[in-house]
Amino acid sequence: MRITKAVITAAGRGARQYPASDTVHKAMLPIVDRDGLTKPVLQIIAEEALESGIEEICVVTAPGDEAYYRRHFRSYAETLPAAFKGVAWAEEQARRIAELERRLQFTVQHDPEGYGHAVWTAREFVADEPFLLLLSDHLYISKRDDRCAQQLIKLATAEACSVSAVQATREHLVHQYGTLTGRRLDDRADVFVIDEIVEKPNPTLAELKLQTPGVRSGHYLCFFGMHVLTASIFDYLGEMIARDEREGGQIQLTPALRALARGERHLALETQGTRHNLGVKYGFVEAQIALALAGVDREQMLTTLLESVVRIEHSKS
Repeated sequence: MRITKAVITAAGRGARQYPASDTVHKAMLPIVDRDGLTKPVLQIIAEEALESGIEEICVVTAPGDEAYYRRHFRSYAETLPAAFKGVAWAEEQARRIAELERRLQFTVQHDPEGYGHAVWTAREFVADEPFLLLLSDHLYISKRDDRCAQQLIKLATAEACSVSAVQATREHLVHQYGTLTGRRLDDRADVFVIDEIVEKPNPTLAELKLQTPGVRSGHYLCFFGMHVLTASIFDYLGEMIARDEREGGQIQLTPALRALARGERHLALETQGTRHNLGVKYGFVEAQIALALAGVDREQMLTTLLESVVRIEHSKS
């Protein structure tokens, strides 16, 4: 199985980032990446895919957003070298942005019908191929030299099946994520065959149904915001849409993933990295600190954080 396509869902308006997202699209909010350059969130996520071997990316947008995204990337690629003439990093960044824009395609989710519906709108782009699925409000930081998406793609390619990235998550946070349980593979301590998936369970339900042998006490396997899926997912989503099967008033992805796991082999990989959800309170702050601590400005960030803590504590005394 070869994975060359990725889908990034970015149709949401980012209500939790208002009023900022009323001026700048949520996926275009700026953040300093590990290389020290300030980039839109969408660019960082797309680079995660491209540096993992993806060749084509489809961004699911709200109506009218394609022109906005293309205008931004084209303008950035053109003006950056002019603003920094003869500067190597600017020329390299302009080249990378132009290459990114060339690989982007777009599909429109005309109405905000839910995450599952957003994924379904990319079916023509995907056709019958496996694909990498990413969220536009999650950033990923690998603990290894290879990207988190690379870890996922490598396993999916070797096992020729769908693979969802997961992370052991503390009990009090499971209500924020799709949560699953499964059976650990005999030869891979970090890989599980998925048995059951529940979308954003409460801790009581998680304790009753979702404990996984081998996962440390008080923790559950929660989705990482990253999947490699076979095209079969569109059959399940199509059936849900035809039946108007909704949870919380929307077409969700989790029921389709649950059906996929029952219909064919579906693995979970405990990814060696961390996810940072930009859609929760202080999510941008936490992600920015994590990116800085993992990047070229690590020492500067550590010094700044320490000085800030000392200054704040001193002002209290």
